[in-house]
Amino acid sequence: MIVVMRIDSDEEQRDGVVRRIESLGLRGEIVHGEQRKVIAVLGQVYPELRDELATLDGVDQVLRISRPYKLASREVRERDTVVELPYGVSIGSGRPVVMAGPCAIESEEQLRETAARVRQSGAHILRGGAFKPRTSPYSFHGLGLEALEMLQRAGREFGMPVITELLSERDVDVVAEHSDVLQIGTRNMQNFVLLSEAGKTGKPVMLKRGLSATIEEWLLSAEYILTQGNPDVILCERGVRTFETQTRNTLDLNAVALVKRLSHLPVIVDPSHGTGHWYLVGPMATAGLAVGADGLMIEVHPDPDRALSDGAQSLTPEHFDELMQEASALGNAVGRPLAERPAVAVQGGAR
Repeated sequence: MIVVMRIDSDEEQRDGVVRRIESLGLRGEIVHGEQRKVIAVLGQVYPELRDELATLDGVDQVLRISRPYKLASREVRERDTVVELPYGVSIGSGRPVVMAGPCAIESEEQLRETAARVRQSGAHILRGGAFKPRTSPYSFHGLGLEALEMLQRAGREFGMPVITELLSERDVDVVAEHSDVLQIGTRNMQNFVLLSEAGKTGKPVMLKRGLSATIEEWLLSAEYILTQGNPDVILCERGVRTFETQTRNTLDLNAVALVKRLSHLPVIVDPSHGTGHWYLVGPMATAGLAVGADGLMIEVHPDPDRALSDGAQSLTPEHFDELMQEASALGNAVGRPLAERPAVAVQGGAR
């Protein structure tokens, strides 16, 4: 249920509506629209509540929301959410951005070389895994805090916001301290405690779709973050598990177009995990942009054959440069050119 306030309503009237909602054991969340303010009513509502709220001062109308996810729905907010990051980078502004970097941070040298190359090719955000969720307990699980510190230094050196995956509630504070965006991976999409804790940091959160999650389940998971008062949620389609064995996952580009219709949240496409093969990353990346994605997340490694994680789906810097040229051309062709890179002074370069 949403309460639509009159255009001439004042703050005191809006606060009065929120107080009334909260007195009933519900929660009122004010959503700022372009012309007027809307108050989302969160919780188990009863039929008579609509008539009760409609009589309050400043209320224009009270509407039922048909979607089970409230704050993520376009019924509550028509205007697209734009997530603002350091160095002037925006996600959801209509100009796609590219996140690029190694699946796992292996060393300072590897990270700096990759960061220098992807930034030179036009990437906007530096990605790198410090904590890696792996199917096998014997695989490389990341360098932890040491990698977080490397990532933060590289972001500052090359003038790029950074993103890394958050695996556990115990790491929320340290990851939030070092990263500009917290990534929630596919295996944690329905770790509701972790989602809530990530939302409480106030940092932007990128939520990857679960291996077998429906779109509704995905958006309901985003709701856990939004209900913490954190509006900066980014969705990431990274492929779902199907019967097909020729690719790592099946990249669901239907989901991108559909979610853009159902929700105001920005949507990123990860063709690296979506395909599992470096030679499919380029075609599916440009396809993602063509259907309306707000950006791409691409794995890049200076020597994929020796990568400690996901080398088969990682692009070399040379292949990434080719992809950026193709993505730029495609963006221009469909009227959604890639975002400009901020003009910042870069301290040094790759070793």
